[in-house]
Order: sequence, then structure tokens, then C-alpha cells
Amino acid sequence: MRVFLLTALTMVAFAANSVLNRLALDAGEAGPASFAAIRLISGAVMLALLVAARGGGVKWRVGAAGPAALVLYVLGFSFAYVSLPAGVGALILFGGVQVTMFAGALIGGDVVPMRRWLGAGVSFAGLCYLMWPAGGAAPDVLGAGLMLAAALGWGVYSLIGRGVRDPLAVTAASFLWAAPVAMLVWLIRPDASSMAGFWLAVVSGAVTSGLGYALWYHVLPGLGATRAAVAQLTVPVIAIAGGALFLGEALSLRVVVASLLVLGGVGIANYARTSRSSGS
Repeated sequence: MRVFLLTALTMVAFAANSVLNRLALDAGEAGPASFAAIRLISGAVMLALLVAARGGGVKWRVGAAGPAALVLYVLGFSFAYVSLPAGVGALILFGGVQVTMFAGALIGGDVVPMRRWLGAGVSFAGLCYLMWPAGGAAPDVLGAGLMLAAALGWGVYSLIGRGVRDPLAVTAASFLWAAPVAMLVWLIRPDASSMAGFWLAVVSGAVTSGLGYALWYHVLPGLGATRAAVAQLTVPVIAIAGGALFLGEALSLRVVVASLLVLGGVGIANYARTSRSSGS
């Protein structure tokens, strides 16, 4: 029960990133560049404090690829929410990450069973349906493209992080290296942030990102790979509910159908892992 509750809390934290970012931008409390920079800085501080509190040190030598992928994720994520609803953005991000990691597995030479091919195809079909231009119902093209870039960044970051001995320390270092890049973008493309926008970004960085990732790494050993992947199916659903509740975002038939396809496809792919691990 404890693992279940902590996992549920972690998924709410992940989904809250979409709601907080969209809330700040939609209300005009922050711009995308300022939100991204403040989020990374506050996340870096929180993660560094967590690593120090347990008596460890930040793994500074992490290479450039991880921080670069993290920058792509955070900036793409923040700028995408200038035009995307919270739930739609989370769905594009989630589906895009799955497709990216599937492609990474192929490039890495992994043997991919037919059920995972089917699952990836269903998820990709859901993304295509969501973004297909029809009567003005499709998401903003630029916003969707930016969120797909964010998905590429997070997918690559996740692939790089596979097998890392100390993911919390490595994530802290990646945040610390990525923060100055986001600050540079903010200087090049300055936008204003009110006090409310500042605190929304701090909560997103320190709490729902920093503490959220720490909590995730804590519960991950107790979940196993398959249950962890299935748990993440709830993130877009929670984000869609949060967008409707806190932002008044409409829930269209297109979003519902696309959600079923994307989440169903990931569920099919993860069922393959369950079957393989059980020997059936």
C-alpha cells in the first residue's frame, strides 16, 4: 500500500508540471523562457540539496548529451504550452517519449517482439489522429512540434540514463549544467514573470520535478520495469483532468479517442514485457 500511495503521488507530481506551466503562461504570469529557467534553477537546487542530505555528492562528469537532452525537454515543454492545453500537451509528450524510446531500442539493436511493434503502431496512430488537421480541431502545429521536440529530449535523456548507478546524483548534475543554458535563452529572449509566475515555476522545478524525480527513484525498485511503465499511463489522464479542473479546458472527442489509442498502445507494449518476464 505504501508503494502504491507513493507511486500515485509521484504521477500526480509529474502531471502537475503540465498544469503549472500552462497555468502560468495562460494567466500571463510568466513567459516560457523565464518559466523554463526558473524551473531548472529551482530543480537543480532541490536535487543538489537532496543529494547532499543523504551524504553523497553531485556527479559532475555526466557528459554533454544528458544536459543537452534535458534542455531540449524543458525549453520545448515550456514554449509548447504557450498554445497547447495542459492535457493535450501531456498526451503528445507521453506518446512522443514512447516512440522515441522505441526507436532508441531499435537503434541499440534490441530484439523487439511483435506485440511491442503493435503497441508502438497504435500509440503513433493516436498521435497522428490527435494532430491531424480537421476542421480546426487539431492542436496548434508549432506547439505540437515543440512538444514533440520536448518528447525527443526526454526520451533521449531517459535512454542515456538507463543503467546509471546513482540516477538522483546524475539528474542533479544534469539540472545544474542545463540551468545556465536556459538562463542564456532567457537573456536572449527575455520575457517577464510576476511573483505568482515565479512561484509557480519554483513549485514546478523544486517540488513536482525535483522532489517528484527523487520520489520516483525511491519507489522504482519496488515497482519493477513493467509496473513502472504502466503507472506512467496515468500521467496524461491526470493532466487532462487537471486542465479541465483548474484551467477550464474542454475535453473533446478527439482528445478522448487519441488518449485511448496512445495509452492503449503503450499498455499493449508493456503487456509484452509482462508476458515475457512471466515466461508465458
